[in-house]
Amino acid sequence: MRRTILIMVAVATLAATGWAARAATNDPTPAALAPAAPATGSQVLAAQLARARLATGRYATNLRAAKANGYQIITRMIPDMGWHFLNPTIQGFDVTKPHILVYERHGRSWQLSALEWVFTETPATPPLPGATYGSFPAACHYKDGTFVAARVQELCPTRSPKTGARFNFWHPNLVTLHVWVWYHNPDGLYSGTNSLVRPFNHG
Repeated sequence: MRRTILIMVAVATLAATGWAARAATNDPTPAALAPAAPATGSQVLAAQLARARLATGRYATNLRAAKANGYQIITRMIPDMGWHFLNPTIQGFDVTKPHILVYERHGRSWQLSALEWVFTETPATPPLPGATYGSFPAACHYKDGTFVAARVQELCPTRSPKTGARFNFWHPNLVTLHVWVWYHNPDGLYSGTNSLVRPFNHG
């Protein structure tokens, strides 16, 4: 009888040990309580681009809405790039509030292709993972989107030498961050130009 009891205790002990081992292997609780792994650069970028698209979706094919919210023309079509519309009230970097919307035009239709942020100097820390930059020389801009290079505002003609449009504003040398959020760019997300928009160069 005593031997039978000892055997039963041993079996119960082994069963309990085996159940505990299986529980440690299958129970998701420890993993759920463990700190989450830090997001990778690509995950952070994907989340930021998603926020940018959601914030600018209302402008995707509606230039009128962009103008109603303060965006005004600053360049006509720049080859392999687009027409640029600036909101001068936006300051600093906010992924949901680009300084510039870049559009492609075909007849009377407008399509948002890229978002752009501008800086007076290269940011110490890239505002988006892997960001690369372009540049725009100091220039005088006019009300119709024409512009001419000028190192200081005092050299800006009061009227556009190209069209006679009134002077709008001058800016110093700028660092630019193009992000092709709304149009695929085989040359890269941050490339300043996009070969796929070439058909719009004369649109």
